[in-house]
Amino acid sequence: MTVAPPPLQVIGVDHRTCPDGVREKLFVDDSEMPAMLEALKAAGAEEAIVLSTCNRVEVIGRFENPKVSPDAVAVELGRPVDLDGSILRPLLYAHDCSEAVRHIFRVACALDSQVVGEPQVLGQVRAAHRLCRDLGGTGPVIEETMRAAYAVAKRVRTETRIGEGPVSVAAAAVARVRDLFGDLDGRNGLLAGTGELGLLIAEHMAAAGMDGMEVLDRFPRRAALAAREFDAHHGGLDRLGAALDRADVVVTTLGEGRYLITADMIETALRRRRRRPFFLLDLSVPGDVEPAVHRLDEAFVYDIGDLEAISRAGMADRAGEAARAEMMVEQAVLDFTRERSGRDAAPDIAALRSHIEGAVADAAGADVDAELARRIAARLSHAPSVVLRELAADGRLDRQTKDLVARLFGIPGSNGGDET
Repeated sequence: MTVAPPPLQVIGVDHRTCPDGVREKLFVDDSEMPAMLEALKAAGAEEAIVLSTCNRVEVIGRFENPKVSPDAVAVELGRPVDLDGSILRPLLYAHDCSEAVRHIFRVACALDSQVVGEPQVLGQVRAAHRLCRDLGGTGPVIEETMRAAYAVAKRVRTETRIGEGPVSVAAAAVARVRDLFGDLDGRNGLLAGTGELGLLIAEHMAAAGMDGMEVLDRFPRRAALAAREFDAHHGGLDRLGAALDRADVVVTTLGEGRYLITADMIETALRRRRRRPFFLLDLSVPGDVEPAVHRLDEAFVYDIGDLEAISRAGMADRAGEAARAEMMVEQAVLDFTRERSGRDAAPDIAALRSHIEGAVADAAGADVDAELARRIAARLSHAPSVVLRELAADGRLDRQTKDLVARLFGIPGSNGGDET
């Protein structure tokens, strides 16, 4: 009997499971990807993609021994930054089999993002997939899974309005900036923090013609990753004062519970820039901008509530659109796992039915019609065939299980003989 490949797994950390200080260290640059894939291969990965964004670092892979793969991923993600795997291990999530497929589909559809429906993540997934494939990291299981993920992401994007929420908020932000400044040509932007909605708004402003963008974050490596999207300057928050002197539009996404930008800071910057006005968009809860800034004549402050009010058309039914998208993902996961499990279990089911059919014919001798023998064999093999498909769908149709089935039904080759 054939042996199914090890099940697919997704192992990593994201904005929900891992403190910022740890997650920032785990960023994997494209230049580091060849070494990371080699290390994962040495740790038992037969196929792997490493997805590294501002909000998640995860490995999509097939490992020779799925039971030890989370430990291996913890070690390999921590090794380049001298982070002990035992520290990282409790922070990792690990999804297997259909749960891994569901996670991949939801990430590609932007249902697992901080901002549900944001369009950037699919491009990030495609870029990571393409890089790891070009480096020889992927194989047939991952390739098939990613094709299915892109297909459901396309359906969600075209058949629901899930993307309208973040996009309409970003469009509202650009409209308010144009109300203040007119053309964005010659204007400079500052993004403080790397939240997904802030990145989306910065992308829209860059597309609308904004000349320059600077990205600052408490973790400079994360700022560097975000800055790539806009060909922007980047650095740490220690550069905030100088950056305010240059910026016309400031978007903040930190939400650390203290005021990042105070009235004194803005008043000082306004004097230096000869009262040239500011547009400040505070996306954080709690806010990053001190309320006293609102009283300054040349500072125009908006928050996420202001933008949502501007783009409120259709807002009420977006929760329903997200629910529709989740249902589409669930159906896609079910279809994908059924189709794969059917193929994985097909040789074993065929061997089982053939053996039972032969046993029925032998027992009945010449007195039984061949068609009747096939029907009896089909009836007798139905229940074990269903179980085989279910085991395959859960990734549990391993050699030991196959051998047990073969021995129970007396199929030749069950005791270490020829297994093809």
